[in-house]
Amino acid sequence: MSKEMERTKTAPKEILAMSIALNRVLLAQRLGLQQYDGDRDMYQALGYKKEIKFQDYLDCYLRQDIAKAIIDRPVKATWQGNLELIESNVAKDTPFEKAWKEMDKKLGVKSILTRLDRLTGIGKYGVLLLGFDDVKKKEQYILPVKEGRRKLVYMKPLSETSVHIDTYDKDPASERYGLPELYSVDVVETIDGASSTIRIHYSRVLHIVDNALESEVEGTPRLQAVFNRLMDLEKVVGGDAEMYWRGARPGYQGLVDKDYTATDAFKTALKDQLDEYEHNVRRILTLEGIELKALAQQIADPSPHVNSLIELISAETGIPKRVLMGSERGELASSEDRSSWLSYVQARREDFAEPKIIRPLVDKLIEVGVLPKPGEEYTIKWIDLFSVSEKDRVDIGKGRAIALSEYAKNPIAIEVIPPDAFMQFFLGLDTEQITLINAMRAEGIEEELKDLIPIPNPPQEPSMTRTKKPVE
Repeated sequence: MSKEMERTKTAPKEILAMSIALNRVLLAQRLGLQQYDGDRDMYQALGYKKEIKFQDYLDCYLRQDIAKAIIDRPVKATWQGNLELIESNVAKDTPFEKAWKEMDKKLGVKSILTRLDRLTGIGKYGVLLLGFDDVKKKEQYILPVKEGRRKLVYMKPLSETSVHIDTYDKDPASERYGLPELYSVDVVETIDGASSTIRIHYSRVLHIVDNALESEVEGTPRLQAVFNRLMDLEKVVGGDAEMYWRGARPGYQGLVDKDYTATDAFKTALKDQLDEYEHNVRRILTLEGIELKALAQQIADPSPHVNSLIELISAETGIPKRVLMGSERGELASSEDRSSWLSYVQARREDFAEPKIIRPLVDKLIEVGVLPKPGEEYTIKWIDLFSVSEKDRVDIGKGRAIALSEYAKNPIAIEVIPPDAFMQFFLGLDTEQITLINAMRAEGIEEELKDLIPIPNPPQEPSMTRTKKPVE
C-alpha cells in the first residue's frame, strides 16, 4: 500500500469532510463557468451566490415567505398532535410511560423537538443541549455525564451558528471515530449582555443531521437546492412591485408650442410645480404654451413566471404546490394533493423524526437514568394522519348508500356480483365489516321469521288449586 493511500486511510473524518465541502464549493463555482469556454459566468450574470453561508439561509428563512414555508410546513405537519411513548397495551401507565409524561409536562418536549427540527433544516446540523443535574458551574460542561440516575433540568435547541465543533475523535479504533468530541457554545448573559463560550462534552448533546450524504456530521440545508429559485422569485415578485410602483402612475411628455418662448421665471416655476407634483404635494399644474401627454403604462402580469418558479420549488422539495402556497385546506386542495402530502409527512416521521431525533433522545435519557429502562420495547405513537374526518365520513356514507340503492334496484345484479363481492369491491368494506353485516342480517332474518311464524304457547299444566264450594 502506498504512503498516499495509507494517509487517506488514516485521515480523520473531519479532514475528509472538509475536503468534500471544498470540492462542493469548487463544483458550485465551476457550475457558473460552463458557457463559451468560461467566458460567461452564469452565476455572476444572474446574481447568484457561489458560496452560500448559514447566515444567508437564515436571512432567507426570516425574510422570505416561501422559504419559511419550505422549512415550517413539513415540520408543523410532522409534529402535529400528541406524541406518546407506549411500552405496553395495558391501560395502567408503566413507570417508563409515567416518567415520559411527567418530563413532557414539565419541559414541553414536543415543542422543543419541533424547534430543533426547524433549526436543523436551516443549516447543516442542529444540536440539542441536555442540561443534567450534575452540572453546578459552567466549567463542568466539558466533563462526561456522571454515572447514576440523573435528572434532566432543561433542553435547549441550538443552530449551526450558535454551536461549533471544536475537536473530533481521532482514534481509528473508536466506535465514534470521526465524530464530534467537544463542542463550543456561545452564550449571552441576560444580566449584563456579556458573551462567553462554553465547551461541552458530546455526551451532553444530541447531534441532529438531515439530508446527509457522505458526512455523518453535516447534512444538506433544506434551502440549498432551491436557493437560486428563491432568489429568482424575489426578483420576479419584487420587480413586479417596483414595476407597478413606477408604471401605474404614468410619466408625462411636455410638448412645447413652436411659437412659445419660455422665460427663465416660468422655467423655474415649472420645475417647482413638477417637483411638487412628483412628491404628491400638488395635483394641478398651471402651464402655458406646453401640452402634457401621458406616456403608455408598462405593467406586466408576473403570474406565469411565479407559477413556474413555485412548481420547480415544489418538485424539488416534495411539498405539493397547494400546500406550499397555503391552500391545503378545504375545497382548494385536491384529494391527490392531500394524499401525496400526507404520505410525505408520514415518510418524514418514519425516516427522520423518529429514528434521528426521538429515539436517540429517549435512548440517551434511558442510558443516563433520566427515564427508567422499559421492560418491553417502546413504541412511538403519533396522531393518525389518514384518519377520516366527520365530513368525509358523511360523504363516504352517502356515496355507499347511493351505490347500494342502485345495486338493490337491479334484479339481476345479485346474479352477476354476489353481495359479499359487491360490499368488498364496490363499497370498500373489509372482511371484518362484511362478516359483521352478514351476522346482523342473519339475526334480523331470524327475528322476522319469529314474527311471521308465531311459536304456539306450550300446554299449561292443570291447576293444583281446588275450588272451594260455596257455603250454603
